[in-house]
Amino acid sequence: MSTGVPRQAALLTGLGVLPFAWGALLSFSGSNDAAREVGSYLVFSTSNGLELLLIYGLIILNYMAGCLWAFAAKSARAQPHHYVLAVIPALYVLFTVGPFLFDRPSHGGALLALILGFIGLLAFDFWFKRDGLAPVWWMRLRLPVTAAVITCLGLGWTNA
Repeated sequence: MSTGVPRQAALLTGLGVLPFAWGALLSFSGSNDAAREVGSYLVFSTSNGLELLLIYGLIILNYMAGCLWAFAAKSARAQPHHYVLAVIPALYVLFTVGPFLFDRPSHGGALLALILGFIGLLAFDFWFKRDGLAPVWWMRLRLPVTAAVITCLGLGWTNA
């Protein structure tokens, strides 16, 4: 059994970081016309990097929680608490990020909530790995990508 990160997983994960990096870059330019012009040619274009960071961050945090659910669902060793842990990130987003977006619009508050959400998700990743539910290579993939995501969200937060 190989313990290395599968090439396809590493490639797709690396590509998945690009929208975070683009959002962080755009957060420095605000509504800069040059950034808007460049962004108009890209698939994930937006002239507002903070919105890109928020929307994509919400999607990916919930997607990653779904990965935890899948790990629990495919393992005979899964316990009820594993399913609860897999649902917590979605509820966290609803109750922490959601109010910043709807009740009191604040990019900074929502980005900070996402940063904390990705840190919490990483703790759940460790838990699932420790309990033998995640693949042996999981943390070798998750640690660097989570560091990159948190860095990008943090750059956006400083510009919010």
